[in-house]
Amino acid sequence: MKQMYLTSSVEFVASSIGERIGAAGKRLAFVSTAAEVVEDDLTWLNRGRDALVDTGFDVEDYTLTGNMREEIERDLLDFDAIFFSGGNNFYLMEKIQESGSAPTLRKLVEEGKIYIGESAGSTIASSNIYATYMEEDMEAAPNLRGFEGLGLVDFLVFPHWGSEDFRDRYIGHRMDHAYTSNDRIILLTDYQYVMVQGEMMRIIDVLRD
Repeated sequence: MKQMYLTSSVEFVASSIGERIGAAGKRLAFVSTAAEVVEDDLTWLNRGRDALVDTGFDVEDYTLTGNMREEIERDLLDFDAIFFSGGNNFYLMEKIQESGSAPTLRKLVEEGKIYIGESAGSTIASSNIYATYMEEDMEAAPNLRGFEGLGLVDFLVFPHWGSEDFRDRYIGHRMDHAYTSNDRIILLTDYQYVMVQGEMMRIIDVLRD
């Protein structure tokens, strides 16, 4: 059964996710590919990783960059969960395209591998990421061929909703592009995540649950 947990900021919701899936002892591949081109302070990335460790996951760092489909399938096969960090979702999709790993990632998730996404890692689970378009983000992915996502869910997460840090990004860019998406759009705060189990989808708010 498909198990997915799509977040804005995993540091705030890791404990809730860990309790739901019984994280203790589970091996998690921490895929930080999307953050490789982020030039700002990466404290948030380390806090997210620490939160996953604290909730019980046996965390190992991994990147798609430089690996091809066969290597990625072999490397990820023995993990219980795959985490895709925040960062630049266009760069992340470019690396997925270059590695040819999209079919492999879909297969792993459809067969029951737990998928945890954070921000960029949540958006790529949709069928198309064009609605998140920003020209400066695209500069890091000059070889991106189209905006097709992994197609694991029939909605697109707009992460960090309500955050002042992302106010200009939404007002100046994303709200205009939102009308280009055929997928449902879910506005997700940093304290919420989308839980997908099979065909069931539910939004969890850790400040209320």
